[in-house]
Amino acid sequence: MSVTSNGIEYPKMFRVRQKFEAPRVLDIPAEVAKELTRLQLGQKVKPGQTVAITAGSRGIANIATIIKAAVAHFQELGAKPFIVTAMGSHGGGTAEAQRRIIEGYGITEEFCGCPILASMETVIVCETDEGFPVHFDKHAFGADHVLVVGRVKPHTDFVGDIESGLMKMMLIGLGKHEGAKIYHRAIQNYSFGQILRSVGARVLEHCRIVAGLAIIENAYDETAKIAAVGSHEFEARERELLILARQWLARLPFRVADILFIDEIGKNISGAGMDTNVVGRKFQMHAPAPDEYPKVKRIAVRGLTPETHGNASGIGMAEFCTSRAVRETDMHITRINCLTSGHVGACMLPVDFETDKELLDAALPTIGLTDPPDAKILWIRNTLDVAEVECSQAYWTEAQSRDDLEILCEPRELPFDENGNLPASVHELGTEMSQA
Repeated sequence: MSVTSNGIEYPKMFRVRQKFEAPRVLDIPAEVAKELTRLQLGQKVKPGQTVAITAGSRGIANIATIIKAAVAHFQELGAKPFIVTAMGSHGGGTAEAQRRIIEGYGITEEFCGCPILASMETVIVCETDEGFPVHFDKHAFGADHVLVVGRVKPHTDFVGDIESGLMKMMLIGLGKHEGAKIYHRAIQNYSFGQILRSVGARVLEHCRIVAGLAIIENAYDETAKIAAVGSHEFEARERELLILARQWLARLPFRVADILFIDEIGKNISGAGMDTNVVGRKFQMHAPAPDEYPKVKRIAVRGLTPETHGNASGIGMAEFCTSRAVRETDMHITRINCLTSGHVGACMLPVDFETDKELLDAALPTIGLTDPPDAKILWIRNTLDVAEVECSQAYWTEAQSRDDLEILCEPRELPFDENGNLPASVHELGTEMSQA
């Protein structure tokens, strides 16, 4: 067992592969075409009319292919589709950065076969019953029709029968920076559900929403379901789809952990940088709520995804991070995003250390009376990628009794390099290493 210069013994680690329920769409373009055809949109969308199709900042599996197929469907109807960036304040609240974000996902004019129009300008279409303005992207508002494309999943902050999905995309995504600011302020006075329904109703009434294209992913970050939704049934269908999304959500393999190592966080992973539903931080910043699982004592973030472009929103939920993660953070765009959302603590920086070994040496004595060799440590790449997880030896006995877990190797030493760092990604740690 490895011993640090401070006399701390590290636990050995082994890898498990989780077995999740995993429905999967095999032919993405065909499924999009089938779903949109089912709505008979040709009865509303006439040849020559324009259709704005939304593209957000989330790293949704197959999103470029899904949007390309939606574009093709409207082109077959003789319409003139175009793509609009729809992501609130992300990208530092600039049109150029938001365009770069979706292009990074492969959503380009060349691939999708239509123009991309990116702007932070909005039209105030009306006021809600609560008395605040409803903002809507100017390009989408100028279109004859709007197709709202988005992933349905549990929200990282709010609980309800509708959480993150098409309704939220109509508010925060198409509301751009100005809309996102006022809606998040309103949520401080009213419930998330009330604002979602209040603004959503006004958008559906005034903004020519022709349909939605809802996406659900399975626990392996694959497309599990694509559902075309008529504009008259957004609320009812989202309730149904959210039940499936919760059922298929990825989870950590164990309900309790002393330390969770996360290789990367980012806006392409989750709106909160790390999915609070996965790490157990939905209701409180630095501890799980009494009835919330998993219960993780300490979270350590090692870096940011390239796709997040320096937006480290959510890093404030972690107690520890590497100095590399701090250097990768663009505090300007991170603060804009967190202040807009009203989640101010999400941009506060954790205690940082230059090396993984220094970080672990500092974290292990903070977990309580558990001796470091017996610490329950989990190590994941990110909260979308938990199919394979590195686990400390404290989980060994339980893992051997679980039918939903496949043990991939025997416990082995943590492979620190000469500088005191672990491999950059948990997936670089092979199962063939130094068997005990």
